[in-house]
Amino acid sequence: MSSLPPQANEHSRVAILGAGFGGLGMAIRLLETGRSDFTIFEKAAGVGGTWRENTYPGCACDIASHLYSFSFEQDSGWSRTYAPQPEILRYLERVAAKHDLLERIRFNTEIVRLDWDDARRCWQLTAADGRTFTADVVVAGVGGLHVPRIPEIPGLTSFAGPAFHSARWRHDVDLADKRVAVIGTGASAIQIIPAIAPQVARLLVCQRTPPWVLPRHDRKVSRWARWAFDHVPGVQRLWRTLLYVESETIAIGFTLWPWLLGHWQRESLALLARHIKNPALRAALTPQYTMGCKRVLLSDDYYPALASDTVEVTTEKITAIRPHSIVTADGVERPVDVLVLATGFRTFNPATEIDIRGHGSRRLADDWATGPEAYNGLMVAGYPNLFLLMGPNSGLGHNSIVFMLEAQVCYVLSCLELLEKGTLPEIDVRPDVQQSFNEWVQRRFLRTVWVSNASPWRRPCTTWYRDPAGRLSALWPGFSASYRWRLRRADPRDFVDSPTPLPSATQAGHS
Repeated sequence: MSSLPPQANEHSRVAILGAGFGGLGMAIRLLETGRSDFTIFEKAAGVGGTWRENTYPGCACDIASHLYSFSFEQDSGWSRTYAPQPEILRYLERVAAKHDLLERIRFNTEIVRLDWDDARRCWQLTAADGRTFTADVVVAGVGGLHVPRIPEIPGLTSFAGPAFHSARWRHDVDLADKRVAVIGTGASAIQIIPAIAPQVARLLVCQRTPPWVLPRHDRKVSRWARWAFDHVPGVQRLWRTLLYVESETIAIGFTLWPWLLGHWQRESLALLARHIKNPALRAALTPQYTMGCKRVLLSDDYYPALASDTVEVTTEKITAIRPHSIVTADGVERPVDVLVLATGFRTFNPATEIDIRGHGSRRLADDWATGPEAYNGLMVAGYPNLFLLMGPNSGLGHNSIVFMLEAQVCYVLSCLELLEKGTLPEIDVRPDVQQSFNEWVQRRFLRTVWVSNASPWRRPCTTWYRDPAGRLSALWPGFSASYRWRLRRADPRDFVDSPTPLPSATQAGHS
């Protein structure tokens, strides 16, 4: 795939940043509603977003295949109940091709700066190569978790062997008969470890905090089921609805009555006891915080892999990395040939990747210096006609993010209607509306599992769901259905009637 030929100051009604689930979903819905004046800017050479970037062994979705897809583009051909990465990527490629989106995408075009023009009421987009574009509306679908988090460990850069993050997997590195260390035991690690354990000579798993793990029950989708999904009207939609309701029930424990999570905690502990017979290892793998405070992981083969004679788990802090070894706080030095960093991602903050300047050249990086904050997880006061898909407080710990993205796309379309009808000259959320919304969100968290006093064990945990100021800025504090209902239609009263430049971040009292 190649980029469209460069044109100076090309203008689009809508500019979409990113060609993952969010960007493609936005583009398809624009076309379906008769809006064809848009351009997608993609920094890579192909579509897929996180499913293009992450190609590590065992990479798959932890949301059921038939739910982790667009409601308007359901696929009857998933091979497993939890789709592997190559299938999800092929699905997104098919969807893009079906809707003729490839010709609308500027590949290899990374947007590094957005400037709002108060006089012209439009955005100027600047690419990494210096090209500029303009658009009336910008929809950023750059993803919530895509920038690797590299740990600050003394000596990491001195390691002599291959060392890479899970999202930058080195397929040219042969792990056979190698001594491999995996740092981290999060969502990527529990897929990588079982996949590579049978290949390597020795596997060292460096764990900081043990995760809660539930059975995945992954299996092949039978030919009979695929035939029924494809030929019997309503069967696939019914199955998708059942999967959605099942996932949504978990939010009862997360957001209303955390004590109900005791059932799933017992199931997780039973899974641990069934596969880990060594008492010391079992104790090391037992979480000491309430389920849900951190991301709950699904796996059928993680614990069996850790029980292997060729796998060692250490919970000691890594104090140093040397050219051919890892040193832990207990003084033990372990030889290592290959280092895998399964250390997760920096949480959503497009201001760290794109220099975004709104009314009066105010900078989003300044406004978000202590953590991201938005209205409805989509808009920020002072940045007109800018929509952030998967923005602050729109993530989930229990259901499909695609469901949330579709709700956001619907809301963006509603805002476009306001612009097209002339109801408002621009879409800029009122500061008091944004503040009121975020105060409500943080109050709503007080009764959830993510606040320690709401937890049955009353033990706090460190989680990436919190921003530097300690606010829970990553998750939606309720059911996904309530979010969908809230975003069913934009209310003109939420927005500034006439555009008035807001004070700069410094004048507003931000650092």
